Amino acid sequence: MRDESAPDPLEARIAARLGQLRAEQGLSLEALAERSGISRATLSRLERGEASPTAAMLGRLCSLYGRTLSRLMSEVEEAAPEFLPAAAQEVWTDPQTGFRRRIVSPPGAGLRGEMLEGRLPPGASIAYAAAPLPGLEHHLWMLEGALSLTVEGVTHRLTAGDCLRYQLHGASRFDCPGDGPAARYVIAIIQP
Repeated sequence: MRDESAPDPLEARIAARLGQLRAEQGLSLEALAERSGISRATLSRLERGEASPTAAMLGRLCSLYGRTLSRLMSEVEEAAPEFLPAAAQEVWTDPQTGFRRRIVSPPGAGLRGEMLEGRLPPGASIAYAAAPLPGLEHHLWMLEGALSLTVEGVTHRLTAGDCLRYQLHGASRFDCPGDGPAARYVIAIIQP
C-alpha cells in the first residue's frame, strides 16, 4: 500500500515532463500562462509537483504541446511492452472531477493507435477547449452507464453498447448524468 503522504510517482513524472516540455518550447511561465489560461502560480506548482493537474489543465497543456494526454503519459513511462497486464496499466485520477483514465494500450514506437478506458462519475463533466492534435481519430465504445459527448458543438447521447466514431478538430465535452451509474467507456485513438 502506498504511503498517502508520499508524492505519487506518476504525478511526479508528469510534473517533471511538463517542465521539460515548457523548456523545449522555450516558453516562460508567463508566456505559457497567457497561452493556456492557467495562472503562472498554478503552472509553477504543477511543474514542482506541489499540485495535481486536472484533466482540463492537462488537456490545455497537451494541446499547446501538440500531443495527446496518453502520449504525455507514455513519455513518463518506460518503453511500452507488447503485453500489458491490467495490473501494470497506468491509472490517473482527475482530482477535481474524479474522472479515472486507465491507459489500456499506450502509444508505442512505430504505432499510431492507443486505447484508454475512461470512468466519469455521475454528475461530472470534463471540457476540452481544443483537440490536442487536430484530426485525431476517436472510436468511443460505451461499456456502462450513459454519457453525453459534445464534439465541436454536436451532442451525442450514448448508452452501454453504443459506439461513436469521429475526428476531433476542436472542442469536446464529456458529461455523465447525475441520476445513474458512472459512465465507463473505451476510446481507441489513432494519430493523424
